[in-house]
Amino acid sequence: MLKPEEIIIRPLVNEKSTALKETLNQYWFEVDAKASKDDVKQAVTKFFNVKVDTVRTSIVHGKTRRVGQSYGRYSNWKKAVVTLAKGQSIDFFATA
Repeated sequence: MLKPEEIIIRPLVNEKSTALKETLNQYWFEVDAKASKDDVKQAVTKFFNVKVDTVRTSIVHGKTRRVGQSYGRYSNWKKAVVTLAKGQSIDFFATA
């Protein structure tokens, strides 16, 4: 079993995730590939002290890129979309 510290790798911040955060209260994270939905839910609850409604996960396949005369490939990774309960929020850029 994974420790909660090992599950969440980083938050994903882009235009689409910011729009979904404002409208549907959803937050995106890159998570460990072996993490289950329950693992992600427990880790988010522990680190951010929020109530999680749902978790959706998907595998993002790595892109093939050209490196000189040969081809290289990025690794596959796992993404989690976490929907929080009404009235809950996470501030990634808060200063202490």
